[in-house]
Amino acid sequence: MERQIKSRILQIVVAVILLITALVVQSVMELNFYVKLALFILPYLAIGYKVLIKAVRNILHGQVFDENFLMAIASIGAMVLGEYSEAVAVMLFYQVGELFEKIAVGKSRRSISELMDIAPSVANRFNNGNWVEIDPEEVLIGDKLLVKVGQCIPVDGIIQRGNSTLDMSALTGESLPVDVVPNDKLISGSINLGAPIEMIAESEYENSTVAKILDLVENSSSKKSKAEQFIKKFSRYYTPTVVFLALAIAIIPSLFTSDWSGNLYKAMMFLVVSCPCALVISVPLSFFAGIGSASSKGVLIKGSNYMEILAKANVFLMDKTGTITKGSFKVVKINSKIMAEEKFMEILASVEQYSNHPIAKSIIESHKGRLVELTCEEISGKGMVGIYEKVKYYVGNAKLMEEIHPNFTAVETVGTVIYLATEKELLGEVIVSDTVKESSIVALDWFKEKKYKTVMLTGDNEAVANAVANEVGVAEYHSQLLPQDKVAYIDNLMNSKKAKDVIAFCGDGINDAPSLMRADIGIAMGGIGSGVAIESADIVLMKDDLSAIIKAKKIANKTMAIVKQNIIFSLAIKFGVLFLTTAGLGNIWYAIFADVGVTIIAVLNALRSFKN
Repeated sequence: MERQIKSRILQIVVAVILLITALVVQSVMELNFYVKLALFILPYLAIGYKVLIKAVRNILHGQVFDENFLMAIASIGAMVLGEYSEAVAVMLFYQVGELFEKIAVGKSRRSISELMDIAPSVANRFNNGNWVEIDPEEVLIGDKLLVKVGQCIPVDGIIQRGNSTLDMSALTGESLPVDVVPNDKLISGSINLGAPIEMIAESEYENSTVAKILDLVENSSSKKSKAEQFIKKFSRYYTPTVVFLALAIAIIPSLFTSDWSGNLYKAMMFLVVSCPCALVISVPLSFFAGIGSASSKGVLIKGSNYMEILAKANVFLMDKTGTITKGSFKVVKINSKIMAEEKFMEILASVEQYSNHPIAKSIIESHKGRLVELTCEEISGKGMVGIYEKVKYYVGNAKLMEEIHPNFTAVETVGTVIYLATEKELLGEVIVSDTVKESSIVALDWFKEKKYKTVMLTGDNEAVANAVANEVGVAEYHSQLLPQDKVAYIDNLMNSKKAKDVIAFCGDGINDAPSLMRADIGIAMGGIGSGVAIESADIVLMKDDLSAIIKAKKIANKTMAIVKQNIIFSLAIKFGVLFLTTAGLGNIWYAIFADVGVTIIAVLNALRSFKN
C-alpha cells in the first residue's frame, strides 16, 4: 500500500511538471496544432494511461460503465474539442482523488492490521523433558506450554506456574497491563510482558479466541449494510443512465442549433460531474473506518450491516450471569441434610465436573477434594445427572427437583441454589452467590438516560433476579427462564414491537446462543463467553464489559451519521452542478470540483469515524 501511494504521488508530480511546462511554452511561443497536441499529450498520458488501460480492459470484459470509462470519455472529448489543459486537469484531479482514497484505505487497513499482530507465530511445547518450538496450529488440548517474555499466548489456557503481566490492549482495548498468577485464565493473543510462564492449553488454535477474532475481522467486509448495497445498485443503474443522458445532451440540441462543439463540451462536463466516485469510495470507507475504530477498543463488529442495525437498536435484552454479573461464583453455604458434608460435596462436585457452567466450577473449587470419574449427562437448562456407586444422582436447579419430586419446595434465598438428590430423596443444597459488575451499572444508567428499554432475562430464581435488578436499576426482568423461554420471550417481543424498535440481546453462555441469533442483533461477551455464543453473535465485546456497548453504540451512531452526510452532500452538489451544466452556466472546473472536490471532502469526512 505504501509503495502504491508513493508511486501515485510520483505520477502526479511528473504530470504536474509536464502540464506546467506545456502551459508555459504555450504562453510564450506560437505553436502549431501538432506541437501543441504533443506537449499536452505527454502529461495526459503520464497521469491517465492507467485509467485508459483499465477502461479498455473493463470494456473487453463486459464491464463498460464505470468511473474509468466516464473519465476516459470525458477527457478524450476535451482533447477532441482542443481543450487540452482541461483534459489533463480531468485526469489529474481524478488521480488526486484516487490518492486520497488510497491514503484513507491505508489508514483503515493499518488500524485493522494492528489486530493481526496478535496472531502468535510460535508455541513452546514441553516434549520428552525439553521445550520444543512448534507451530501454534500443532498445539493440542492438555499440552504444557512455555510463554517467554514478549511472546503471544498461543492458545486459550490456564497458568500452571509463574506470575507475570499481560498486554491485552489489542484484544480488549484496555491500555493497562493485567497481572496474572497460577490458575488464572489466559486468552490467546495476549502478550507476555513480565516473566516466563508455563500454561496448560485448553483449546486448539483453530478454536482459540485469537483465531476467532482474526476470522471475524477478516470477514467483516463481506457483510454489507443497506447503505452499501444501495450504493452498489445505484452505481449499476446510475452510470449507464448518465452516459446516455450525456449522448442526448451532445446530440439532440445540436440537431436544432448545429452547435456540436458547445453541446459536446456540455456533455463532457456532464460525464465528469456524474462520476459516482464520492459515493462509491466514501460510504464503504466510512464503515471500514468505523469497524476499525471499534476493533481498537475491543469491540468486534462482524460486518457493516450489523453496525447499521446497532445504530438503530433501542431495546436491550440481557442475560444476568456473566453479562450483568461477574459470573465468578462462590459457595457461601452448604446444607447437607443426610450424609456427611465431605461426602455430599464429593458427589456434588464429581457430577458438576462435567459441566462448563461457572456455578459448576465454583462448586468444584469449593470442594478441593478428590473427584470421582462418573457417567454423566446434561439436562439442558436444569442441571446434570450422574451415576455414583451405582446410584443415580441429580444435581441442578429447582425445576429439575420438581420433576423428580412432585412435593418439592424450593429454598427461598438471595443466591443461586443447587440441589443434590436421588430419585428417592433430597440430599441437600448449596447456595452460590455472584456479584454485579460496576460497569453494568454504568451501562444500564446510560441506557436509562437514552430512554432505551432494558430487560433482564435469567434462569435464576425470583429472589436472586429481583436483588440484581434492584441493584443495577433494571425496571423489567423475567426469572426462572430456560433457553427456550428466553427465545419465546424474544419471539413475542419481535411480533409485537413497533416499526422503529430494534432489539439487541446480550449474553455470554452456550444457552444464550439461540437468543443471540433470534434478536435483531446479538452481542456476546468474548472473554469468558463460550465459542458458540461468540459465533452466534453479530458483535463481540472482548472485555466482558457491558459498558463497551456504549462505545460501540457511539461509534455506530457516528458512522451512520457520516454515511448519511456523505450521501446527501455528494448527491446535492452533483445534482446542483448537473443543473448548471445542462443550463450552460458551468464550466469544466465546476465539473472537476463536483467530482474530485466532493470525493476528497467525503473521504476526509469518512475518516472521522476513526476518532471516537
